[in-house]
Amino acid sequence: MPSSWSMKTCFPTRVASSCCAPSTHTGVARGFRPLTSVTVTLARVFISPSEVRAILHLARQHGLEVIPLLQTFGHMEFVLKHGAFAHLREVALFPSTLNPHEPESLALVGAMVDQVMELHQGARWLHIGCDEVYYLGEGEASKQWLQQEQNSAATLCLSHMRAVASHVRARHPDTTPLVWDDMLRDMPEGLLEESGVPQLVEPVLWDYRADLDVPSKVVLMEKFRACGFPRLWAASAFKGATGAHQALTPAEHHLRNQLQWLEAVQAGPAGALQGIVLTGWQRYDHFAVLCELLPVAIPTLAICLQSLLHGSFSEEAKATVQSCLGVSSLDLTDFTREGACSFPGSDILALVTQVGLHLRSSVEALLDGNRYVTGWFSPYHRKRKVIHPVMVPHIQPEALSLLGRWATLLPELEAALTRVFYPDAVEEWLEENVHPSLQKLQSLAQDLSQAIGQPGP
Repeated sequence: MPSSWSMKTCFPTRVASSCCAPSTHTGVARGFRPLTSVTVTLARVFISPSEVRAILHLARQHGLEVIPLLQTFGHMEFVLKHGAFAHLREVALFPSTLNPHEPESLALVGAMVDQVMELHQGARWLHIGCDEVYYLGEGEASKQWLQQEQNSAATLCLSHMRAVASHVRARHPDTTPLVWDDMLRDMPEGLLEESGVPQLVEPVLWDYRADLDVPSKVVLMEKFRACGFPRLWAASAFKGATGAHQALTPAEHHLRNQLQWLEAVQAGPAGALQGIVLTGWQRYDHFAVLCELLPVAIPTLAICLQSLLHGSFSEEAKATVQSCLGVSSLDLTDFTREGACSFPGSDILALVTQVGLHLRSSVEALLDGNRYVTGWFSPYHRKRKVIHPVMVPHIQPEALSLLGRWATLLPELEAALTRVFYPDAVEEWLEENVHPSLQKLQSLAQDLSQAIGQPGP
């Protein structure tokens, strides 16, 4: 999670990269994990109400309208992973889906909604999530409920969506709920129309693939319009979505995703889409590792925004991105190749790029590709601390050189990350992406020193 300081430095870059005309609506959606309405702390590090207000103030200063996002059905592990709320799971072993039959479930969601809206008074939209509600219908209460002939998993899903959206509409009449569309895609048109949900929410059609199926998206837009949804949204991605452990953002993938969505907009019903949400993932869920960090993905965000604004990644769009990032030319496969960028967080991008492209590969090349290591200092030799003396000069200089290079980079990277992220995020990212390779290298150098009777490095 980026600190509030990093938000303050990144907002101007976000606005500069969008270059919106005065009449263009520009919003930023932000996910929240409410804390004060429940009786246990849900996270070790969280944004305080005062920090939320500061972020909202910064957004207004830079012409951004914040749309809060709160998961209220699926992806609720931020609540359900805690013992105090485990009884509200749909399935005991899956702490991500809320049991919609428990009265306490809706009471909890309602309290969280009200807490978020208290901090976002005047918000025109509230995203209530409702995507990937896995195992819905497999809880014991659901199984009994589904035995009734008129009931189905689809009607159960719609019932909870309707209840949450109705709460939002009743308590906050000027706010329109948004929902992710995946749970609605395969539902019959008649069922959707009869549910009353189209009069309460606006669906967000998400697809993050580079090879997005444009015709199927057009069909889906037409279906939703026919069911009574007055307005729709699209959702692409500028980071995340390409791998749970991804460290570097594949810009070409995300650019193609935006261009495919532009094709879908042109081919779809006129005026159907209210806007497009550029999602930026930080984890696949609360149990997953961190994927691309925000500073690493800022160039891709700028590319995606400019492409959407210009209708393509034209020369004009490219020039604007280059100006925003502070580079003279742009290489989509390596943003640091043509020289240093100058946007906030660009130092993190440069350092993470070195780690992502070179750290693991350089260590693996030494351990698995150096014939002197594989032939004369294998795990068998290392365990017994023996080596042919003639082979030492073929291994030790390279090992010590690599160790010195990466040991020097580590404190620089840690300092850069600490300026932007909370300590727990810094610790996690380094342990996942740096320490494993560095420890292999240190272990090799230590074993080699012991084998030749020298003190370890």
